This record gives sequence, structure tokens and C-alpha cells, in this order.
Amino acid sequence: MFESVLNWLMQASWKIVIPLLLLLNVVILLSCIVVGNKIVQWFYKRRIAALITTRPSEVFLALLSVILNTAVTVLGYYLWKNGVIVLSTSFGFFDWIDILILLLIMDFAMYVFHRFAHLRFIYPLIHRTHHRYEDPRPITLFALNPLENLGFGLLWIIVLTIYPASWIGISGYLFLNVVFGLIGHLGVEPFPNSWVKHPILKWISTSTYHAQHHQQEHYNYGFYTIIWDRLFGTLSPKYPSDFGNTKNG
Repeated sequence: MFESVLNWLMQASWKIVIPLLLLLNVVILLSCIVVGNKIVQWFYKRRIAALITTRPSEVFLALLSVILNTAVTVLGYYLWKNGVIVLSTSFGFFDWIDILILLLIMDFAMYVFHRFAHLRFIYPLIHRTHHRYEDPRPITLFALNPLENLGFGLLWIIVLTIYPASWIGISGYLFLNVVFGLIGHLGVEPFPNSWVKHPILKWISTSTYHAQHHQQEHYNYGFYTIIWDRLFGTLSPKYPSDFGNTKNG
């Protein structure tokens, strides 16, 4: 079944592939908004960001992100179809480990890119756009400057051209990438206060962790973990002491 799907994708025409990939990215956007807003309702009393009305600029940037994410996906498909990106189709144990490997590789790469985006001469050009939204909510995940959006996308493509990942690893990573992105922009903290005291879970990023970055720009640059912030001294001194603190408004 899986092999037949890959074979179909390899032979499919662009007239089918491009609309299909566009639809996929539209579904991701809508799913994040619907699921994210539902989680916000469930944990409304644990708001860590002010509740404000969605701005038209966020909607515009989110729709633009869908188009740009589709373009990056089309590029990845083209490189795979032409043998530049080589993927394993096996289902062995190490193929599942690929998910963790890709998470760690991309977490470090995105941490470096994120810090680069905060350099004084770069920040106004690509990253200030995202920081206009100090109180994150689900749609804020997609409110990115087009250059930053493409930067993260091309970073992912570069990793795939260098590292021969498995389809399991890529699928698992892409799913978790959306999950972590959504968690970081909920504006509520769904995790219990004990999270930051757990010997393992405390290394995994949370809503509070990324919300603090929106409000304290020079801290918390990581995405999936807080490993690199701890290692390089960029973890907010208010984390984890302010973890889950509610915010009115």
C-alpha cells in the first residue's frame, strides 16, 4: 500500500501534485486554528497571554504562509522526484528513531537561524513581523514575514538533501513540527505546573516558554526543546518560576 502511494506520487503530473499539496497546507492551517481554539477554550483559565482580537494582518500573513509552505513542499517534491533528496521506505526500528534525529537536528538548526534573525541588522527585515504579535494565539503560528517563512522552509530542504531520512521519520517530524508550533502559540498553558520539575519533560518546550519569547525577545530561541537555550545561556530567568502564570485581559 505504502509503496504504491509513493509510486503514484513519483509518476503524478504537476496538475495533480500542486493542488494536492496546496490543499494539504490549507488543511494544516485550518486544523491548527480549529484544534488550537478548542484547546484555548478548554484551558481558558490558564491564559498566559492577553486575549485580543485577531488582526487582519495575521489573516493575510497566514494565507500567504500557506502559499509559501506549498512552494517549499513543491520544491521538496521536485528534489525527491529527481533523486536529490533520497528517502528510505523501510519500516525498521531505526526508521522510527529518525523522528527523534530530525527533531534534534532541526531544533538546533532552527535555534541558530532564530538567533541569526534577531541580529540587529537582520531583525527588522525578517523577524520583527512575527514579534508584532506579543500575545500569541493559534493563527499567530502562521503570521511570519515571507522571508522568514522561506528561510525555515529552505532550512528543512537543506537538511533533507544532506541527511537521508526515512518516510517514517519525515512524516513523524512534520506532524510533531505542527504540534509543537501550535503548542507554542496557544496563549494558554495546557501542561501542569509539575511539567518543569520533571527530569525529562522539563527539557521539552511549552506554551509558556514560547510566549515568554514573544514578550522577552532575547530569550527562549528554541522550538522543540530548551536544550540549546540552557547550553548557550539564553533561557529566560523567569522560566520556570513563571511557568503557567495566568494573565488577565
